[in-house]
Amino acid sequence: MKSLLLVFLGGGLGSICRYLVTLAFKGMKIQHFPYYQTLTVNILGSFCIGLALGWLLKNNPQNSDLQLLLITGFCGGFTTFSAFSSENLNLLKSGQFMEFALYISVSIVLGLLAVILGFSLGK
Repeated sequence: MKSLLLVFLGGGLGSICRYLVTLAFKGMKIQHFPYYQTLTVNILGSFCIGLALGWLLKNNPQNSDLQLLLITGFCGGFTTFSAFSSENLNLLKSGQFMEFALYISVSIVLGLLAVILGFSLGK
């Protein structure tokens, strides 16, 4: 039961932060790049998960409670991979193949770099 509560708490906080990022970008239009809010959240989420993994490895490698709260809960509630997938399908269906390729490429490369940076800083 404690594990479920930790995931619930972290997920709720992550979801609130996700919503706040969306509000911060409200009204902003970046021409030719329709999903910058999701991209921003996924890159920040990748950084956060790397930071948490690195920090936990260095300071509390056996603390599954913190892992459940920070990684499973917060990062799971904050990141938006399902939205990312849906948005890519929309780009494909609308024939926006260059935007599709750019969105996937930038998301993967920056996401991986953010995890590496976060992990390095965390340990």
